[in-house]
Amino acid sequence: MKIATTVAAFLCFVQSSLAAPAAEPGAHIERRALATVYSSCKHANTVALTFDDGPYIYETDIVSLLNSNGIKGTFFVNGNNYDCIYDQRQVTSLKNAFNSGHMIGSHTWAHLDLSAQSWDKIHDEMWRVEQAMQKILGVTPNFMRPPYGNYNDLVRSASSIRNQSLVIWDFDSGDSLGHTATQSKNDYQALINKHPNNILPLNHETVQTTSTSVLPFIIPKLKAAGYKFDTVAGCLGLSPYHSVGQAGTRDSTWHC
Repeated sequence: MKIATTVAAFLCFVQSSLAAPAAEPGAHIERRALATVYSSCKHANTVALTFDDGPYIYETDIVSLLNSNGIKGTFFVNGNNYDCIYDQRQVTSLKNAFNSGHMIGSHTWAHLDLSAQSWDKIHDEMWRVEQAMQKILGVTPNFMRPPYGNYNDLVRSASSIRNQSLVIWDFDSGDSLGHTATQSKNDYQALINKHPNNILPLNHETVQTTSTSVLPFIIPKLKAAGYKFDTVAGCLGLSPYHSVGQAGTRDSTWHC
């Protein structure tokens, strides 16, 4: 009788095990810690100007303008988007921005929508641009801005594992959406007139008029309105990097 009962129990266990649906890939990730997502500054009367999608040909002009106004900005860079981060011109530009005291953050390698990628692909997109930053600047970023501002729990988990936080924005200049410089300036002016407590605006260094027209217009306007300027890390009271070391030397691995 005991044997029959044991066999019956075993068969029930096997049947239930075979009937159980397989867990979806990445489902266990939801139980991991999720990275913090920031969409605004914490310090009052502070603006953190951010520039996405570089490094690109207009970055040097933006850095020069910011430097001449005593402003520190934040550049969220890709590895291979508008240009290759290992191109000598972009290496020089990125080092210039970093050495001028501007913050460099991750915008992933190829500007893919991370919310539509697999767990492994998300990590690959993050790691490749981080590796480039380590080689070129000797730093590992504390902040990542997901392309298009899109993220899910997989993305937040991947960032958390890397000791990173996500950064979005609370104002879009519209430069990447096809807005003219006049439209962007009008939108900025309307925002300044409302005088929010702080501003974390999205701009793109890949749009020429952002550097030649919009920034020269809004910087004095923001200053006149009583705003101070800081990097994203600065306006949050956090460190921009979780490791700072020696930059590497160009070798055969510096390519896209």
